[in-house]
Amino acid sequence: MAKLYFQYSTMNAGKSTLLLQAAHNYEERGMATCLLTAAMDSRAGQGRIGSRIGLGRKAETFDTGTDLFAHLQDAQAAQVISCVFVDEAQFLTPAQVWQLARVVDDLGVPVMCYGLRVDFRGELFPGSATLLALADDLREVRTICHCGRKATMVVRQNEHGQALTSGTQVQIGGNETYVPLCRRHWRAAVGDAPGACV
Repeated sequence: MAKLYFQYSTMNAGKSTLLLQAAHNYEERGMATCLLTAAMDSRAGQGRIGSRIGLGRKAETFDTGTDLFAHLQDAQAAQVISCVFVDEAQFLTPAQVWQLARVVDDLGVPVMCYGLRVDFRGELFPGSATLLALADDLREVRTICHCGRKATMVVRQNEHGQALTSGTQVQIGGNETYVPLCRRHWRAAVGDAPGACV
């Protein structure tokens, strides 16, 4: 039975690496896949999913106006797709998450979404919030804070390494901009608490 999966974490946990490995596993067994990524994120190149360890491959892109159900229904009519993989799933709109749920329910195709749960302010992305509500299977991909504890938050830094507490929710960036932290160190970085772990 097909399911809607959401694998979430903070930055630098290896979500894209996991996605690329899972897609490779399907394709190695002769099963077709469809890889999608947000058009706004061109860090690895436009229409490309890339990981920090150097893995990468071409993908189709979506933006807020893309009807993912219609797109995947057309793709499925042209070739049987065994699984859909969505990178940067936090950038999906709530309507697009419902469209992916329809792909699962109406077309019988599993959809595996990978993305951030919260932004630098500790707030859910709209796409992530809807995935948390609708996904059949939720999996946390873990990474660590500099103190060794599980990182669940991310801080956005300016060019001087200072944590930012305001700004637009979406700003594309990598290690030069974002640092994964445990909640305690995130609170310290944004001026809310002392930083020592106990």
